[in-house]
Amino acid sequence: MSSASLSLRQGVHPDAVRIVAYAAAIAVNLTMLIAALRPLAADFEASRAIPAATTDVVFHQPPKEVVPPPIVLKPLTVAAVPTAHPAPIPKPASPPAVVPTEEGNQMAVPATPTIAPPANVTAPDAAPVEATLAYASAPAPAYPRIAIARHMEGTVMLRVLVDETGKPMDVVIESSSGHDLLDRAAREQVLSKWRFQPAQVNGQHVRAWARVPVSFDLRQS
Repeated sequence: MSSASLSLRQGVHPDAVRIVAYAAAIAVNLTMLIAALRPLAADFEASRAIPAATTDVVFHQPPKEVVPPPIVLKPLTVAAVPTAHPAPIPKPASPPAVVPTEEGNQMAVPATPTIAPPANVTAPDAAPVEATLAYASAPAPAYPRIAIARHMEGTVMLRVLVDETGKPMDVVIESSSGHDLLDRAAREQVLSKWRFQPAQVNGQHVRAWARVPVSFDLRQS
């Protein structure tokens, strides 16, 4: 046997075996593919057999517009106002009886007795009077230490309400010294420690307003 024929046989034999192997592999793959596609085909046919669901569309008519009934305005009735009757006029009192007198039997009318108010009596709630009062006790005002340190000076004019005993009841600052600290010190000093001679009207002690100056001077502190 020649070498050419041997090489030909060796070249053909492997190709036939390879072709048979490829064909067998293809057949196996096709079988597996067909087996895998059978359930999908059954599902597809089942889905085609089910009819599609339909939705019924219902149209509703809009509600009819309700027209309100017309408003009827009734005329207002005004109540009659009663007429005011004038108050009766009182009749004048009858004149006093006339009695005869001893002289000439002349007719005379007795005089109506009058009660005169007692003299030198003032009403308890009479308004205070304006007066100039004398001092019964007027100690020098205490100079605040802060005012001394800050060199504060000035004169405060106070209006003092004095009762029937000469004691201050109220103190009002009429004109300031220019320093609130001195104004407060003067007011508190007069209200707590000063005493006055009470004012008199018809011999009776009455309440009175009096103007009182209070000075703060560093040279006298």
